[in-house]
Parts: sequence; structure tokens; C-alpha cells
Amino acid sequence: MSPQLIDLLITSLLETLLMVGVAGGIAVLVGIPLGVILIVTARGALLENLAVNGVLGLIVNATRSVPFVILMVAIIPFTRWVAQTSIGTTAAIVPLAVAAIPFMARIAENAMREIDPGLITAARAMGASPMQIIAKVLLPEALPGLVAATIVTIVSLIGYSAMAGAIGGGGLGDLGIRYGYQRFLPEVMLAVVVVLIVLVQAVQSFGDWLVRRMSHR
Repeated sequence: MSPQLIDLLITSLLETLLMVGVAGGIAVLVGIPLGVILIVTARGALLENLAVNGVLGLIVNATRSVPFVILMVAIIPFTRWVAQTSIGTTAAIVPLAVAAIPFMARIAENAMREIDPGLITAARAMGASPMQIIAKVLLPEALPGLVAATIVTIVSLIGYSAMAGAIGGGGLGDLGIRYGYQRFLPEVMLAVVVVLIVLVQAVQSFGDWLVRRMSHR
């Protein structure tokens, strides 16, 4: 590839990292609390509230069931309102975050569901409040699972960010479509695919190592 295309590849990679990093951060900050609400408001849980659990679960399931490409198009007015534009890297962060939040919430809920119920029962028997149980038992015990959930979400976001290029979202997907497909430059498409594979492998390997370290404590 020419130096110009290499520069474009580097720029596109940085755009992808920005999209995935910001959207992933939002997913963690919002998705994990949602997962906590889902787990503690379930039947027989710490703060049983079937109405809240049902409504929140319905919203999460409905959002997760919409294919990402359709979601991007469907929330363009919302994206334009939030980002003041509907194209580019900044705009792509909005649908990425919207798609990642319910995904993260469900995986976080599943991670916390695997905790030994005896630990929570023991904490309640010792007089711990629901908030103390959440902060000192539920989240710490589920930490390896939550880290694994975060890695899965980030890997999914890398794939979603590539799809965002289909509507001018910037990043590696946009580069692959504009140069690799529309301008018939197969070497650019190949480079984009290789970079995406390496990026996913690096994130997954780091996540696996981190989960192993946490699990062995």
C-alpha cells in the first residue's frame, strides 16, 4: 500500500479505538448497574420488584433483538440530537453505546447470577443491608465474570464499529468500504480485515489473562 493509504489505515484504527473505547466505557457505566437492578429485583431477590424487573427486562430484550444495522438507522434522529450530526466517528458512538448497554446488562446479570446464594444468605443473616450486600458481596464476587463480560462486549463493539462504516461512521469499516470495496483495492480490504483480527485477538487475550489473574486470587 502507498504511504497515504497506510496513514489512512492508522487514522481509521484510531477512530475505531475511540468509538469502541467510549461506547464500551458507557456500556460498563450503565450496563453493570442495570444488570445489578435486574438481579436484585428478580423474584425472591434482595429488593424483589417484579414490575421494575419485568419492564426493565422487556426494554433490554427488545433493544438486544434489533439488528445493529437497523438500530443505527432507526435512532438517527436521536443520534443527531445527541451528537449534533448523524455521520462520522462521534455520531457512531451513540448507536454503539445504545446497542452495547443492554448487551452488557444481560451478561453482567448472568455473571452475578452464578454467585453462590449461600454468600448472600450469610451476609443477610449478619445484618448487612441490601446496598452493603451489593457493594461488598455481589460485585466483588462477580468481578471476574464482569471483566469477562466487559471483554465480550468490547469484542462485539469492534464488530459493530466495522458495520457502522456502512453509514459513514468512520473507522476501519468505513475505510474498507470506501477504498477496499468502492475503489476496488483488495489490499486495503485485506489490511482492514487483518487489523480487525489482530485487534480482537489482542483484546480477547488480555481479557483472558486478566480474568485468570482475578480468579486465582
